[in-house]
Amino acid sequence: MNNRTSIAIALSFGLALISSPISLAADKPAKPIAQPKVFKSTSSVRINGDKVSYKTIAGGTLLKNDKQEAVANMFSTTYLRTDVKKSAKRPVTFVFNGGPGSASIWLHLGIYGPKRVEVPAGAKDDGAAPYKLVKNEYSLLDVTDLVFIDPIGTGVSHVVGKGENKDFWGVKQDAKSIAQFIQQWLTKHNRWNSPKYLAGESYGTTRAAAVTQELQGGWTDVSLNGVMLISSILDFTHARYQPGNNQPYLGFLPTMAATAFYHGKVSAEDKALGLEAFIEQSRQFALNDYATALVKGNRLSADEKQRVLNELARFTGLKESYLNALNLRVNAFRYEKELLRDQHKTVGRLDSRFIGNDYDSGGERFDADPSGYGIDGAYTAAINHYLANDLNVKLERPFTVLSSDVFRKWDWKIGRSMSFVNVAPYLGKAQRENSQFKIFVANGYYDFATPFFATENTIADNGIDPSRVEMKYYQAGHMMYIEPSELKQLSEDLRSFYK
Repeated sequence: MNNRTSIAIALSFGLALISSPISLAADKPAKPIAQPKVFKSTSSVRINGDKVSYKTIAGGTLLKNDKQEAVANMFSTTYLRTDVKKSAKRPVTFVFNGGPGSASIWLHLGIYGPKRVEVPAGAKDDGAAPYKLVKNEYSLLDVTDLVFIDPIGTGVSHVVGKGENKDFWGVKQDAKSIAQFIQQWLTKHNRWNSPKYLAGESYGTTRAAAVTQELQGGWTDVSLNGVMLISSILDFTHARYQPGNNQPYLGFLPTMAATAFYHGKVSAEDKALGLEAFIEQSRQFALNDYATALVKGNRLSADEKQRVLNELARFTGLKESYLNALNLRVNAFRYEKELLRDQHKTVGRLDSRFIGNDYDSGGERFDADPSGYGIDGAYTAAINHYLANDLNVKLERPFTVLSSDVFRKWDWKIGRSMSFVNVAPYLGKAQRENSQFKIFVANGYYDFATPFFATENTIADNGIDPSRVEMKYYQAGHMMYIEPSELKQLSEDLRSFYK
């Protein structure tokens, strides 16, 4: 039933009540909310050469309002290691993806969980089923118990009773519901005295900071040991193009440099520098000459502009004439279309190593992200197959991997004033009020969704203590774990962060 149909039915029902002197329906008691179904199973996986036995609990959790009325059924998948002593003292990590509007399948079946889906190495398309689902030797289950959370409107998580989507679809609303779920989980499993971590990817990093504020920022006082930010975006000023905001042009430039390097659009001399040295030079250019040029605007002299154009062309691999026409400001969407236009190809947004073919080569943006459709078929098939066959979960509604409805209706307000979302200060506050709170940040060099230099600029500000931040870099994109070598390295880096 669509929204218009629902509204029409509601209105006609309301009019019927007005025109009728007696309504038996008004006296009918509310239908009780059914308890969510929960599915349990056991299995084992070999990690770092050791056998890890574990119990899985997959199912819904009822969230209630202040009147103790059920308002939502939130689905989660919990993995508890069973072959250890003092399990109550083991770390527990609450994991979610982003969107907003994404179910938590990417981190689940990509890096953290005991099984993972294999996609082709080298940024190649995943093709069609059957896909290979394997035991994950890089899982983090050996060092932490894991809880994967699907926010309301994703997976099979949904509102019930008097709940409404608007109560959950927003930065603050979403964070409150996740924090509520975490508190209930800690009580149910008697884990209040366990080390506690949050792990998020993409908008999930925004969620992690907002949830941290909900847990530590008020009277709840659930102290966290740390957060893991995979492909981070905390301050949206760095990612939103609009006249007068130069931050994105600075923040995206080193990602353009990495992409130009990867696709052979740099000089032989720059190629000889190596990727990381070339990226570092692009950072310094962005922080100094490029930043100055953008601030000067039409006060820039002709000679200054030409010098900046030379360097901008060098780092982006684009023609000076094109960059001049754009007034030194090329956004990521145009770049993804322009870099390989002479080959009638596009590069990916989530991972610029991927190459796509559009209907034509004349547009300003690609038809679709080749790094999105390059992996989503495998992950979508894998989560549905895994839940049904490995975890014996009987789904009573379709599993929503990505919801455009959630994204379109998301409430971005976090304060009274109108501004871009910036949740980074929440992490600085968490550090000041918790001496053991630490931060791990994983960055993909080829990620145009959450560019690594913009993240560096965010971490350098907002009251964050850099001595308790670990910044790691990977030669892949947004989901760096789809590349086997980077999956192994990320797993090692995360495991080190726990220790």
